Amino acid sequence: MSADTCVIVPTIREFECVREYVENAREYGHADRLHFVLVTEDFCDTDAMRAMLDDLDVVGEVFDGSRREAWYEAQGIEEFSHLVPAASHAETSFGLLYLWAHPEFDFGVFIDDDTLPHETDFFGRHYRNLAYEGEVAAVESDERWVNVLYQNFDDHGLYPRGYPYSAMDETVEVGTEAVERVVASQGLWTNVPDLDAVRILMDGDLRGQARTRTTREDYGEEFVAVRGQYLTVCSMNLAFRREVVPAFYQLPMDDNPWDVGRFDDIWSGVFLKRACDIVGTQILNGYPLCEHNKAPRSTFDDLNNEVPALELNEHVWEVVDDAGEDTDSYGEAFAAMADALVTHENDYNNSEFLTFVGEHMREWLDCLDALGTEPVRAAPAPADD
Repeated sequence: MSADTCVIVPTIREFECVREYVENAREYGHADRLHFVLVTEDFCDTDAMRAMLDDLDVVGEVFDGSRREAWYEAQGIEEFSHLVPAASHAETSFGLLYLWAHPEFDFGVFIDDDTLPHETDFFGRHYRNLAYEGEVAAVESDERWVNVLYQNFDDHGLYPRGYPYSAMDETVEVGTEAVERVVASQGLWTNVPDLDAVRILMDGDLRGQARTRTTREDYGEEFVAVRGQYLTVCSMNLAFRREVVPAFYQLPMDDNPWDVGRFDDIWSGVFLKRACDIVGTQILNGYPLCEHNKAPRSTFDDLNNEVPALELNEHVWEVVDDAGEDTDSYGEAFAAMADALVTHENDYNNSEFLTFVGEHMREWLDCLDALGTEPVRAAPAPADD
């Protein structure tokens, strides 16, 4: 079988995690479907990364900053190179461009380098989720936000990174919903939970990790968030269909005039959920789990990256909440949200950053058009699985 899945791993240090993911894929018969793209920097040991892929006998490429620039030039899109910030988790967007330039990839998978798969069929569960049709738990709250850690909340009391503070203390309702097309499969995490710096500090941890940990027992059945509800989307363990790439740009963080970081996947998830609600597709959450082994670092470093956009995070979903209702494709929905961000007139702290993001979102669609592999604003193709 030829590779139909682009596995995107942003890494500057712990790239050896790829070995366990490959071992897991090989054990369950998926290795031939995977093409690895390691996104790294010029100061990293790219030779060792390539040697690892050769040793594992898997197809893949390693892109440091210089190779990314050469790739942009070869594709004729060097004018868009600023869309992917260097030395930022948001450089996962390069993997999306690479996937889009190769029509043979039907699926993408994001894997962070500080995670490991559990001893279950990791990729198989993602594939099954993306192919799932039928009844599933559907969650909503009176605050219009779903805490992806709601299932054992009474025991751990955790809210994930990016969950608005104004949406806490919500009333949760769980029903059922028939899903027809799942376009993203968000696996959650054991060990170190994905929290923001304020919540880590409140948990009494100065090393960026949080003292409260999650286990398998914290997760029950898989679920979706009801239409019109939002949720945090973390890209450390996430599979998705090719069709969502126009609405899934990992936003420009870290290298910007406002020093905003840490919200690239969170806000991209907000926009993806809005686009899915418009198009009529779903994000399935829960499994497969990964083990998150976040390295110790100063909680205050993360706090410094998050503070410039903490107020914006409370409101960005409101800015796009009415955008694109009359559209019928991911690209059109994303363009409408970009317009809403560019033209917003709110006076939030660092509100100019929302305009900056919206302008980059417009350019993202232009960049995909320039790659020319397929129409960016086309409606999704009929289900074929």
